Amino acid sequence: MAYIITEPCLDIKDRACVEVCPVDCIYEGERFLYIHPDECVDCSACEPVCPVEAIYPDDQLPAELAEYAGINADFFTAVTQLGSPGGATIVGPVETDHPAISRQLGREHAS
Repeated sequence: MAYIITEPCLDIKDRACVEVCPVDCIYEGERFLYIHPDECVDCSACEPVCPVEAIYPDDQLPAELAEYAGINADFFTAVTQLGSPGGATIVGPVETDHPAISRQLGREHAS
């Protein structure tokens, strides 16, 4: 099991989750944060500190947010080809996002 970041994080990127992650598995894209599914140790530290309640264990992901499991995983393989670098601090912010995130309207444009 891994934790998944979902739509409420779009353009928010509060980073409270990053600060409490003991294994540095939360990576920063341009508009969104991503949890590396192979580096996450399922400690749940990130979930309660998220101010917008965007983080779910993958086995409790609401059906309407199910696509975010693939979005998080694909970010590390198909999109950035980062693989498993062993920590977000090593990589730093990545100046791209999953195409599904890039296509979404920003909070300032949402009605």
